Amino acid sequence: MSTLLKSVSALKPLFDRVLVQRLKQEARTASGIYLPGTEKEKLMQAKVIATGPGYVNNNGDLIPTSVKQGEEVLIPGFGGQSIKVGEEEFLLFRDSEILAKVSKE
Repeated sequence: MSTLLKSVSALKPLFDRVLVQRLKQEARTASGIYLPGTEKEKLMQAKVIATGPGYVNNNGDLIPTSVKQGEEVLIPGFGGQSIKVGEEEFLLFRDSEILAKVSKE
């Protein structure tokens, strides 16, 4: 998707959409071995950048999104709408497509 956005703060997800940014993988392993760029695979972990207000069910009640801005989540290895802002890539998912929250314990 080609956009002319100058800043990610200009994006306000609608309904039950969640805007995330995939976390960057470390360039070195825990033992200090350097990983070349071709050996890295995309992480399924992402940080929530923004969320929509939620969706309205059949009774007219607003069901808020289950994740909040700043939380870390697991996302599917496929799907989502890719959005580029400058050199940064962001993904837009429905709240129900988010797999799990990542606890910092």
